[in-house]
Amino acid sequence: MLIAPSVLSSDFSQLGNEVKRMDVCGADWIHLDVMDGHFVPNITFGAPVIKAVRKFTDKPFDVHLMIDEPLRYIPDFLEAGADIISFHIEAQSDAAKTISAIQAGGAKAAVAIKPGTPVETLFPYLDSLYMVLVMTVEPGFGGQSFMADMMKKVKALKARKPELIVQVDGGIHLGTIGTAARAGVDVCVAGTSVFKADDAKEAIRGLKAAADELI
Repeated sequence: MLIAPSVLSSDFSQLGNEVKRMDVCGADWIHLDVMDGHFVPNITFGAPVIKAVRKFTDKPFDVHLMIDEPLRYIPDFLEAGADIISFHIEAQSDAAKTISAIQAGGAKAAVAIKPGTPVETLFPYLDSLYMVLVMTVEPGFGGQSFMADMMKKVKALKARKPELIVQVDGGIHLGTIGTAARAGVDVCVAGTSVFKADDAKEAIRGLKAAADELI
């Protein structure tokens, strides 16, 4: 199991140092949630902030775009240093064109799916994707409870394309990561359970150990 701490749960006044702290504490990827106040009701940060903190780690930047028009902004996030870019299948941009733009810029293309969207919506695009992000909470805010029934989507995706990387985001902690691992999840986004832990290094180690033990 790979762990991608979400900086949404970090101390924004120390964002660069928080990214560095996650690197030192054993994060596999750094997860960056971009929200525009339209696609979801919250607003976080954009490409300039991601570019500013890129220098604090060499770990892959896993950028999750919760925005209405991802295609329009793909060049900005590529230039900012994104390694993996997830956009929502529910967004307004043409999915095939957005995937192509990400790949043409040298990043890995991923699509995210909300809890209420049928997983079959993604099937036409799977051959072109590196990863699918299955939301296990409603996107927009941190601290929500894990939706275990979303594991049906994970299993359906793995059955359709076994080599596909599947990531989940929302409500991941020691009590839920085993459910994700057993379903076939490859990457877990963890926010509060890592950033707010007394010892982030131990929190990441514990999540990985729990995933391994409970498969």
